[in-house]
Amino acid sequence: MTDELAHSILVVDDDATFRTRLVRAFAERRYDARGAAGAAEAVALAREDSPELAVVDLRMPDGNGLDVVRDLLAIDPSTRIVVLTGYGSIATAVDAMRLGAVHYLSKPADADQILAAIDPNRRVEWEHIQRVLSDCGGNVSQAARLLGLHRRSLQRKLAKYPVRR
Repeated sequence: MTDELAHSILVVDDDATFRTRLVRAFAERRYDARGAAGAAEAVALAREDSPELAVVDLRMPDGNGLDVVRDLLAIDPSTRIVVLTGYGSIATAVDAMRLGAVHYLSKPADADQILAAIDPNRRVEWEHIQRVLSDCGGNVSQAARLLGLHRRSLQRKLAKYPVRR
């Protein structure tokens, strides 16, 4: 195992408790995680050191999350962004995706859900697990054997929220 950190991630949310919780959760998963309380701070941090990944709340007191998506991608077009909101609507989801966000999630979302949305491999893994489990008639022990996992490991994976599209 290496001591090197994984990707850098910027969490942009005006809710200090939620932001701190997500930054801590990403740091525990070996991400170089930073937080920003609003649009201006997020853009300033990205100009200093552009993140590879970003989680952006849609509503902030000093700006709109869609503007942050646009600004982050103007700084670095390779940044992968997930937009979070407690006030979801189809129109804002479409706008976020058109601007370049890779996914749109409703709050509350945890670190694993966000990483699954950012990383298509996690989504593929989840779908594969679900297919194998279905083929086994819901028998977790049999599915675990076919997947080459310990039954408890599979149960932990299943306990996580499914990836929403």
